Amino acid sequence: MMRVLEPALRQGLSDLALALSDAQITSLLDYLDLIGKWTKVYNLTAVRDPNEMLTHHLLDSLAVIAPLRQQLAVMGAGQGDGSNAKPGVRLLDVGSGAGLPGIVIAICCPYITVHCVDTVAKKAAFIQQVAVSLKLPNLRGVHARVESLKEPYDVVSSRAFASLLDFTNWSGAALAEQGVWMAMKGKHPEQELAALPAAVTVFHVEQLQVPGLGAERCIVWMRKG
Repeated sequence: MMRVLEPALRQGLSDLALALSDAQITSLLDYLDLIGKWTKVYNLTAVRDPNEMLTHHLLDSLAVIAPLRQQLAVMGAGQGDGSNAKPGVRLLDVGSGAGLPGIVIAICCPYITVHCVDTVAKKAAFIQQVAVSLKLPNLRGVHARVESLKEPYDVVSSRAFASLLDFTNWSGAALAEQGVWMAMKGKHPEQELAALPAAVTVFHVEQLQVPGLGAERCIVWMRKG
């Protein structure tokens, strides 16, 4: 069903200057197919129109891939294009829902182990199903509260999940000492930034341009201390 979106997806990737293999592009479209099928039964997402799914789900999440690769390079975990990546890079996607951006990261960055945590069992089950269907050994769905996770992750991400204060509070135990938080937000969240404690350092607020989406997007990058 989603193959009709391939030209628009390829154009979006070109606009983002993001080079993916044909196999990765196929996986992204197959993932959208799975979202569509599961949403009919489990109401995974409020977005049902295929074109909106492309912009609001895929391209919105794809916009973080280059910044994530660059940040990992700065951390000594790989080059800006993802090559020479340090083995064992671990990312936790909090409140992942239908797997955004976690599944997109797992497809685009096979060298990153991606765990998507959600308190809703059907959403964690969906992520597990995607991992099996798309043969993504680096992807796992976790049904849990993020506060219960203690294993260290190099990156802890979220997309429209909670306030920055709650996000960092709840996931602090899962963030490695030298790790970073990657919070995807809409408009520059001035009030949320002002509410952060001294124990959380915001080191970059990165504006994103999402092809075909006429809305503001940014990443708030944070670390401990």
